[in-house]
Amino acid sequence: MKKAIAFAILLIISVTSFSQQTKPSPALTKQDYLEKSKNQKKAARILLYGGSTCIAISFLIPNGDVIGGNFFYTEYENSDVKSAFFLSGFLSTLISIPVFIASHRNKKKGMKLSFKNEKVPLLQNSHFTNRPVPSLSLKICL
Repeated sequence: MKKAIAFAILLIISVTSFSQQTKPSPALTKQDYLEKSKNQKKAARILLYGGSTCIAISFLIPNGDVIGGNFFYTEYENSDVKSAFFLSGFLSTLISIPVFIASHRNKKKGMKLSFKNEKVPLLQNSHFTNRPVPSLSLKICL
């Protein structure tokens, strides 16, 4: 019985892991890259400011009473809390760096030049018609 269950689980895992995607995901557009960059920059700033705040809080928390220690190290009442705030703040600010880099990379992808067909109104036989015209676009975010 155990062998049959193990075989069924192995079969399910192998079928799902070797399956191919039937509909490939569409390619991201310029607007998608710029929106992704904006969201990543917002997340990176939240991580950076939150981490800096945690580090500042770790220095502002008072030490409290002496619990123990030796000649080289004195342990205080709030040393664990201060260490937790400092470590979480340090890790948060450290994590914000790759998020800033990814945001910049996505912004560069979104800012590249591209060719696309834009519809331009043209006068034909005394009325306007919209015709596609190949054009070069450059998006500059200020």
